[in-house]
Amino acid sequence: MQAKVLREFSRGRHKHSACITDALKAAEHSCKERGIRFTAIRRRVLELVWASHEPVKAYDVLDILRNERSSAAPPTVYRALEFLLEEGLVHKIESLNAYVGCGEPGHLDSGQFLICSSCGEVAELDDPELVKLITEKAKQIGFSIKDQIVEILGCCSQCLSSK
Repeated sequence: MQAKVLREFSRGRHKHSACITDALKAAEHSCKERGIRFTAIRRRVLELVWASHEPVKAYDVLDILRNERSSAAPPTVYRALEFLLEEGLVHKIESLNAYVGCGEPGHLDSGQFLICSSCGEVAELDDPELVKLITEKAKQIGFSIKDQIVEILGCCSQCLSSK
C-alpha cells in the first residue's frame, strides 16, 4: 500500500479559501451521516483552525472568538476542539500544543506530520508501511501501541529554496 499525502505544503500555491470550504462541507457531511450536531461554534472553530496551514493554538482561536462574541470562554473553545478531534476533523500537534485541519476528514487512523520549523506549515501523510514498521519494531521490544502519531520537524521545499 502506498503512502498518501493528505495535506500538502501549499504556501502561496493554491486558493486557500477552497480548503476552508471543502473542510466545512466535509465536516457537515460527516456530522450529518453520524447524526451529530455541527453547531455554529464548532463550525467557526473549524473555520479558524483551517484559516491557515499553520498549527493554531486554542488561545489564538479564543482571542478571535472574543473579538466576535464577548461571551467566548476557554471551555467553549476546548469543547469545540475536543469534538473536532473526536470526529477526525482536526489533529492536535502535541509538540506545538496546537491544532491543524485534517487532510482527510473522519480519518481516525495513524498519521505522520511534517512540520516546517521555518514557515510553520504542516503537511500530513498516511503511510501504512511506516505504521507497520513502527508497530513491528515496538512489538519486538514488547510494546503495544495505543496511538501512533509521528511529528517530524524539518524544512519544506519552499523554505529550503529561499535560503
